[in-house]
Amino acid sequence: MTLEWGALSLNLAAAAGAAFAVMLATFAVATVKGLHRIVDIAWGVAFAAVALTSWLLSAGYGDDGRRLAVAAATVVWGLRLALHIAGRGRGHGEDPRYARMLARAPGSTRLYALRKVYLLQGALVWLVSLPVQAASYVPVPLGPLAAVGLLLWASGLLFEAVGDLQLARFRQRPEHRGTIMDRGLWSWTRHPNYFGDFLVWWGLYLLACATWQTAALTLVSPLVMSALLIWGSGKRLLEAHMADRPGYADYAARTSGFFPRPPRRIGQEVR
Repeated sequence: MTLEWGALSLNLAAAAGAAFAVMLATFAVATVKGLHRIVDIAWGVAFAAVALTSWLLSAGYGDDGRRLAVAAATVVWGLRLALHIAGRGRGHGEDPRYARMLARAPGSTRLYALRKVYLLQGALVWLVSLPVQAASYVPVPLGPLAAVGLLLWASGLLFEAVGDLQLARFRQRPEHRGTIMDRGLWSWTRHPNYFGDFLVWWGLYLLACATWQTAALTLVSPLVMSALLIWGSGKRLLEAHMADRPGYADYAARTSGFFPRPPRRIGQEVR
């Protein structure tokens, strides 16, 4: 059995269309509402759209079990994330990150937001989702490597979902207002949600690794997602926003910056 590269090439184009369609629709809604933070909801929805597009177009080309597994895993992750972000942001104004970005916009803020936020995120969704697209066209049945990938995906989904729930419950308590969440998973890593995403996307990558061609073609995707989470718009921007909070410096000194480990005593090096 060989992979149908022509069909996969058409899928790449269709997936780009799906990702950009979600982002452009979100841009239109955000422009009317004057609230660009809703693009964070669209991030998960766009991945789900790409996964569903790939599942539909790959019928008759890829192994049905692998197609269903990668599509379902991506849709579950993407919609859970979208619903969580939607609930977290309900009733709030603009995200400070986007407010600062648009305040520095040269010329039209709408066109600047379109280029720097929506089109950029659409391109990233397409790039990061390459394993999802490629795995849908792999004609090889699920095997041990795919099982490891699904285990990583499930572990990551559970890790970020538990971390999000712990933080939401912490914030609901009035006595915690203005304090730093340093309990549960948040005592082992300052970013359990980002670490969970890290596991999810390396797990999905393994589902595309049944052939060396798809493994090589899609390796860039988990690498880019890892870079975004650790050094890009994830960890770095959030920590810059939190740096002035009372108690955050001590929390950062004792808690791992990304990969979970037991909290350390002040004075020990934490990365």
